[in-house]
Amino acid sequence: MAGAVALAGAVPAAAQTPIKFTLDWVFQGPTSPFLVALDKGYYKAEGLDVTMDPGQGSAGAVQRVATGAYDIGFADVNSLIEYNAKNAGKEILCVFMAYDFPPFGVHALKKSGIAKPADLAGKKLGAPVFDASFRLFPAFAKKTGVDAKSVQHVNLTPQLREQSLVQGTVDFISGHYFSSILDLKARGVKAEDVVSFNYSDYKMDVYGNGIIVSPALAAKPEAVTGFLRATAKAWKEVAANPALGIAAAKKRDPLIDEKLETERLDMSLRLNVLTPFVKQNGMGDVDPARFARSVKDVAEAFDLPSAPEPDKVFSAKFLPPKAERMVAP
Repeated sequence: MAGAVALAGAVPAAAQTPIKFTLDWVFQGPTSPFLVALDKGYYKAEGLDVTMDPGQGSAGAVQRVATGAYDIGFADVNSLIEYNAKNAGKEILCVFMAYDFPPFGVHALKKSGIAKPADLAGKKLGAPVFDASFRLFPAFAKKTGVDAKSVQHVNLTPQLREQSLVQGTVDFISGHYFSSILDLKARGVKAEDVVSFNYSDYKMDVYGNGIIVSPALAAKPEAVTGFLRATAKAWKEVAANPALGIAAAKKRDPLIDEKLETERLDMSLRLNVLTPFVKQNGMGDVDPARFARSVKDVAEAFDLPSAPEPDKVFSAKFLPPKAERMVAP
C-alpha cells in the first residue's frame, strides 16, 4: 500500500483528476477532516486535484452535484432520498456515510414557553431553506402530531439564524445540534436555557450526512475510492488530535472561535461519527436493514410517490477496505 501511495504522489500535476467538492455548510470543526486531507496532500497522493467550497445547506449541496457544478458533495442523505425519488434515472449516489447518528433537530429558548413538540404549532420557524433539519421538519411534525402547515417559515441566511432566535423575531429554529447549540452559546445563551427536540428522540431512525458523487464521477471508481480513502485517513487523525482540524478550519476562517469549534468538533465526533456501529465496522458503511427502513420512513414523511430502492441511494462498492476506515482512536 505504501508503494502505491508513493506512486500516486508521483503523478504529474497535469495527470491529476480535477475534483470540485462542496460542503453542506461553512468551514467548521465537524467538517475539518476534509480540510486536513486537502492541506496534508492526501487527495493529491491519490491523484486528485481537489478544490473545496463551503455550502449553504444540504439540499443545496445535492443540487450542486446534481447539476454537475460539483463532482462530490457532503450532504444530508435524506435530502438525497427525496431528490432521487423525484428524479428516477438521474439518481445521485451516497458512497460514504459520515454521520451514522443524525444531528437533526429544532431548538427554542425556554423563555418562549415552548416545552414540548405540540407547542410548536402556530409558531414561527427560522431556517435557511436548504437546511437539512428544516427539510425534515414535516417528518418530525408528522411523528409528533404537529400540524406542519400551521408553522410559519421565516427564510433566514445561516448567519442570521441563531441571532434571530435570540432577538425573538422567530420562535424556534432548525439546525444540526452541534451547530445551533454552540452558535447560541456564542451569543450568550446558556445550554440550560435552550429547549431542543432532536429528531432521533422521536422515532426518526434516519442517517445523517454522507459523501455524494455525481454520475460522471461515479464512472471513475478509482477516483471516488481514492477520495474516500484520503478522507477516512484524515478523519482518523482528527479524531485522535482535534487540534489538527481546528487549525485547518481557522486557516480558512481566521475569525472562528477556536474553543467553540473544538467543542463543536468533539460533540460531532462523540454523538454522530464514532458510534458503536462505526467502532465495530469502520466509518462509511451503513446497516442495510436500518438504511432500508430509513428510506421508507423518509419517503413516507415527504409524501413521495414511492420510496427509491436503497441501492439507488447508497452504495458501498466504492469504499476502501475496512482496515482503512477504522477511524476511532
